[in-house]
Amino acid sequence: MTDLTLQLAFLTEADRLKTVERANVLMDLSRPENSAEHSWHVALYALVFGATDRAIAMILIHDLVEIDCGDHPIHLAHDVAAVQAAEAEAAHRLFGLLPGGEVLLALWHEFEAGVTPDARMAKRLDHIQPLFQVLCAPEPLSAHLDIVRDNMASGRAARLRAEWPEAMQAADALLAGAAPGGDFGRRLAFLAEADRLKSVLRASLLADGSRRENSAEHSWHLALYALVLAGEAGPGVDIGRVIRMLLLHDLVEIDTGDVPIHAQNGAAHHGAAQLAAEAAAAARIFGLLPQGQGAALQALWTEFEANRTPDAVFAKSLDRAQPVMQNIASGGGSWVEYRVTYEQLVERVGLRIERGAPSLWSWLSESARVFFVK
Repeated sequence: MTDLTLQLAFLTEADRLKTVERANVLMDLSRPENSAEHSWHVALYALVFGATDRAIAMILIHDLVEIDCGDHPIHLAHDVAAVQAAEAEAAHRLFGLLPGGEVLLALWHEFEAGVTPDARMAKRLDHIQPLFQVLCAPEPLSAHLDIVRDNMASGRAARLRAEWPEAMQAADALLAGAAPGGDFGRRLAFLAEADRLKSVLRASLLADGSRRENSAEHSWHLALYALVLAGEAGPGVDIGRVIRMLLLHDLVEIDTGDVPIHAQNGAAHHGAAQLAAEAAAAARIFGLLPQGQGAALQALWTEFEANRTPDAVFAKSLDRAQPVMQNIASGGGSWVEYRVTYEQLVERVGLRIERGAPSLWSWLSESARVFFVK
């Protein structure tokens, strides 16, 4: 098999993380959070709080082992040695699917050890996100508040009083019913608003066809695509910037919703009204951040939308490629629903993928053809 075949098989296997439920719930209390959208949210925390590209890469892969092992809530007793052994076995299986997977396996082990500066930063963010997931909710569950208090007092978050006092002071304020101020408070407000992306449903199905994908887990999956398929990028592409673009590219859908590319025979996607609504959403959402940071992230979003720079062209190609792979894996998915022809697939999707990743489009187009044979 080719490297690309193996890479796409790994990325399809990674899709299973979207069905692993965690003890945390969404901030609107509507359902449990899953490990894929948790990974996206932690990576967005990392972007906002200044983590390196390497730390963000760790976060993207840190929970993949839960595909085999499930989540282990911090407030329940576990056989730690048995969990660690099972997770190490899962890591070897999963990263063993990839050509050159030993690089990501080593990155996963580095995260687990938590010794290097990047790993310590990634761990802090992984441990702080569940705290603020509870504390920033409009009406947090009392049982979850009890877990947070215990975690802050004697659990894994207790060390953050020394490592990240500003974060713990904000958590204390929220527990006391006060909103934290300053730049930290504005960043938290942005990250809390971002939680709503987990409730925006897309036309694409999960690879197993069980339900529609949401835009947060889609954004995580795309960032993982960029990490794994970096070799498909053209000259001058900065994969770290591409990953950052993809982590935030769909945040505007909090206000506008997802507009399927094949809806209304392709006429609904990126019309003038949609573009204006997305621009207004970007101004509102990135405007929640401290001014300079919000402007920088909005500029990154605008660059992605304009699709002119090498980074944006590659990011756009992946944004079009991932739904194609989801449809292949799920037996046709949205192509069946919207009665898409192969010619429409090429025009609406293929040309953009080919522009940024020609070998990827060649593979996808050949694999997709079978679904359009009459």
